[in-house]
Amino acid sequence: MIGVPLRLKTAVALVLLGLLTLLAGIGQRTIWAPSETFTASAPADSEAAPLTVIDGNLRTLHGGTVKINIEGDGNFLLASGRPDDVDAWVGQTAHNTVTGVSEDGKALQVEHADGEATTPSPAGSDLWVSTETASGQLEYSWTPPADGDWTLLLASDGTQPAPASISMTFPNDTSTPWAIPLMVLGSLLILGGIVLALLSLRKRNGDGDGEGSGFAQRARAKTEARSSSRVTMVAAGVVAAAVVAGTGAAANATSPAPSPGSSSAASPAAQEPSGSPVLLDAQFRRILEQVSSAADAGDAAKDAAKLADRVGGTELEVRTQNYKIRSQVGSYEARMPVRSTKLLTTVVTSNRAWPRAVLAVTQGEGNVVPQLLTLVQASPRENYKLVETNPLQPGTTFPTINRDGTETLAAADKTGLLYSAEEAMSGLADRLTSAESAFKDKLVEGESSPYIADTLSYQAEVVKAGENGNFSFTHKVVPESTVVFRTADGGALVLGRINFGFEGTPKAAGDKLTIGDDAAALAGGKETTTGMVLNFAESVAVYVPPAGSTDPMKLVAATRGLVGASFK
Repeated sequence: MIGVPLRLKTAVALVLLGLLTLLAGIGQRTIWAPSETFTASAPADSEAAPLTVIDGNLRTLHGGTVKINIEGDGNFLLASGRPDDVDAWVGQTAHNTVTGVSEDGKALQVEHADGEATTPSPAGSDLWVSTETASGQLEYSWTPPADGDWTLLLASDGTQPAPASISMTFPNDTSTPWAIPLMVLGSLLILGGIVLALLSLRKRNGDGDGEGSGFAQRARAKTEARSSSRVTMVAAGVVAAAVVAGTGAAANATSPAPSPGSSSAASPAAQEPSGSPVLLDAQFRRILEQVSSAADAGDAAKDAAKLADRVGGTELEVRTQNYKIRSQVGSYEARMPVRSTKLLTTVVTSNRAWPRAVLAVTQGEGNVVPQLLTLVQASPRENYKLVETNPLQPGTTFPTINRDGTETLAAADKTGLLYSAEEAMSGLADRLTSAESAFKDKLVEGESSPYIADTLSYQAEVVKAGENGNFSFTHKVVPESTVVFRTADGGALVLGRINFGFEGTPKAAGDKLTIGDDAAALAGGKETTTGMVLNFAESVAVYVPPAGSTDPMKLVAATRGLVGASFK
């Protein structure tokens, strides 16, 4: 009888312990549950700088969407770009970089780099996939515009300090790995206590009957002892299992993600791999629309100053002279309009060094045939400019090029090609100059697009009809204009400029040479007794087959524009 009260006390203790354990597990899921987010703020004493970079690793530090709150005086912008693009824009400018979160999760870690005190405003830069502008305050949900690494750049106008009040709200680890084990353990302890109490009551009732032999009573006592022992062992096993399960769950909950305050969790942003295209489709379309708008404005007003922001190189020179001629010769043909609509294809380099070149093929209103538009970004802080427009030769098929980003080659690089770009351009220049060129059978054109044949015919007719003059023609490559894109078949598309020179000298003293109205608008007169020089810019595109091919090179696109006329 002495053991029964002890077993009852043990049962009560198990039940109480089970209740406490059960409540502890429930509490972890309710009143003690961790917050779903935590917020870290930049130190108030951060050194002022015109630019602030927010490291891309912070976006993925804890998974989920990161929310950023920024407060500052006046207008400011937050731009999203590839890490290497942001670094290139920042350059030598003094800046702050938000690199991580403190150990307690309350402060953002900010590193300062000295440098130039001001920078051009990053607003409107082609480097940014997206920008958010605000006045006074901005709440921003940081989501990536595409796969890969992305960094944020914060600035006012480049001369004033970037906003210093920055806070970031991160998703928190809301897992409670001990909750379920504690609730299971508590339930089993309560159950064990109840079972032990029932056995004790049964023992007490059995002893009161006073029946049975001593042997039977001893056997019954051993059975009950074994049952009590089993209850105790089960409870102990449950405790051990729960401890192991809780420990494992805790490890699983914490091991994949770094500690919210670990500075090592925010490693330096990796540079974007060379295989990533330099522009996303949204960027390309935005740039193309701005280029088209600038060209439309210049064409409508015949004012080259309206082109300057978005047109450069050969195209700026040709259109400038075209406007000048058309202001005096109403019948002179305008350049083909630049359209951003009916975008047939885009070609984007995956070489991330500058200068960067991209190509668009459009056929909008006024484009009788598809037009190749070559755009070049000379440096990080300059925007893309249209440097050449080139109508596709009628009946010619544009070569297939990977739209997800393709390699651009140096003009002298012959890797995997039948000819290098230098050889292709030089061959075309020679082919345009001489009917018996060594490249006559190595570089051909379609029957319905006889640009080469027409050029040779024109030159021959001028010489034949020149009773009063001696005429000569030259076609010289402009090396710095050459752009080369690798095609899907391993070949290349080569685009560039050739200077077409046309010189005339009177055969005898007193002989006069006459030039057309278009050239006269640039030369300042129509006749000369000393000689004349006409200069044309030829924009061309040539397809070069891959190495090992037996096919000839093909002229894909070509056009010319008068850019100069003078008397000797």
